[in-house]
Amino acid sequence: MIRWANLALLILYPIAWVAPLLRAGLLPLFSLSEISVLSGLQSLWESDIFLALVVTVFALFAPMLKTLGLALIQFHLLDRRALWAVNLLGKFAMADIFLIAVYITLAKGMGVGRVETAWGLYLFTGCILASVLLGVLESRKGANPEQMSPPQTPLG
Repeated sequence: MIRWANLALLILYPIAWVAPLLRAGLLPLFSLSEISVLSGLQSLWESDIFLALVVTVFALFAPMLKTLGLALIQFHLLDRRALWAVNLLGKFAMADIFLIAVYITLAKGMGVGRVETAWGLYLFTGCILASVLLGVLESRKGANPEQMSPPQTPLG
């Protein structure tokens, strides 16, 4: 069951990337523009390349690599000792949700325009949280403490 839920994320992530995360507008009387992960990234690439790279890693690469890594472990194509690194990728993906929440809070606090959250934010957040939960469940399935922490190196 965990395998299929994880594989479902391979379909749900791209949907979440194009779904509207939020609606924003300058004045309350005019219509709001919908912003998705991909449209936001497109705008970032034009204005701030460094931030665009950071968000691309957190929003696109980290969650997808985590999902693929977990699938490889589940289908015995990757050693379970890599599970700690795969789960770490899921935690990096949570940083993107935090960034979006900070931006929404700042925009609402400035009072210049109007910002509303949209269904894509909940879908994207749900995908990230499901991925983290699936990683935890997979870690418990192995029940070997060696698989849940990074390899130890001697200090000699």
